[in-house]
Amino acid sequence: MIGESLTKHGTVTSRTSYSLSSSYSTTASRQLHRHHHRGLRLSEPLLPVSRRPVAGLSIIDLPPADVSGIITDDMRLVTRLSIIARESLKPAKPILLELKPTSLIIDIFTTDAIDVCKELSIPVYSFFTGSSVCLTFSLCLPTLDREVEGEFVDLPAPVEIPGCQPMRTEDLIDQVKDRKNDEYNWFLFHVSRLPHTSGIILNAWEDLDPERLKALKEDPFFKSIPTPPVFPVGPLIKDGEILTEKDAEILAWLDAQPCGSVLYRFILVVRRPTDLSAYSTYFNVGTDENDPSAYLPDGFPGRTRGVGLVAPTWAPQVAVLSHPSTGAFLSHCGWNSTLESLVHGKPMIAWPLYAEQRMNASMLVEEVRVAEKLRREEVIGREEIERVVRAVMEGEHGNAVRRRARELKESAHMASQSSAGRILDIWKSKN
Repeated sequence: MIGESLTKHGTVTSRTSYSLSSSYSTTASRQLHRHHHRGLRLSEPLLPVSRRPVAGLSIIDLPPADVSGIITDDMRLVTRLSIIARESLKPAKPILLELKPTSLIIDIFTTDAIDVCKELSIPVYSFFTGSSVCLTFSLCLPTLDREVEGEFVDLPAPVEIPGCQPMRTEDLIDQVKDRKNDEYNWFLFHVSRLPHTSGIILNAWEDLDPERLKALKEDPFFKSIPTPPVFPVGPLIKDGEILTEKDAEILAWLDAQPCGSVLYRFILVVRRPTDLSAYSTYFNVGTDENDPSAYLPDGFPGRTRGVGLVAPTWAPQVAVLSHPSTGAFLSHCGWNSTLESLVHGKPMIAWPLYAEQRMNASMLVEEVRVAEKLRREEVIGREEIERVVRAVMEGEHGNAVRRRARELKESAHMASQSSAGRILDIWKSKN
């Protein structure tokens, strides 16, 4: 997903495969607008997180780049990340020469590493952390850029993606809605580099989106790009969390609820970011201004204590979604959260806000059939929320959605058993 970089690290050894990723943790990325001295880190790629020991992990940090004179406050997130990555990659060549890696894995913001790897004859793979629908659109974007005049959002008909379902213009990712903005140019630059990699590692699995995965392999358009081999190695998610005392209280509350009766929702649905075009403030943390409880009606937590629970800070999402009392997930449809919901067999209510969430939501509702989407309105009323909640958690339609979620849970489990082997097969067959 845009903004979700690969930050998984392992022991560095000679003649191995490495991953090059933005060094921002989740918290750091939220504070990006206040701190411009950032770097990248070089690390051995991590296989499914729960299957790797923590002891012995090591990280090679590239020297942090001083971009204080380059980045300005009005720059959007993709522009900021791209500039920091480009500046941080400048000393990468001597480090790679010393490491002598078998291959390098990059994320979407570090595509400048492709040029270094080509010079050093190092195979480079892109770990695409978004969905397959986002990947197919990304691969089509350079062609759309050449053939379409004006703004994509002004097109009179949905965007045709070869071998795939047409994409409504309102579902397009935010980064392509203003072609005059630098963010669009940076995104176009990065996705244009994908065909120059040795392969694309995708956090998905065959049963989740077979139509697009087949198109990526067989459709004449994608062959003509040419699209490198796509390796669906998912689902890769965080299996477990270190629970705090507050987390334990949440799980204890869930223990007291009937099976499948709880709707889990992410608190950001309480309010919409005031500036969706400049994501920096949206990612800020730790200020009273962004305290979610301030946006709740007076006395709301107390009035709802018997039928609901408000977690004022980050909830242990994986533990909540895996709990038998949780019946559905009201989600913004970011790809990581989507995978966590599917792996644990929970249907979704889709409330997309930004980035590629809208295209994910449409795919989950119309193609995967594991979600129900709120109608697009400026203000979502309680009646509409009640409608979609009942549609997912009650009745024949709800039964079908929940049954599909259980099917995908089983499918995801089977795929995850062999995902590590598929990743290793990449290195054996290509390196």
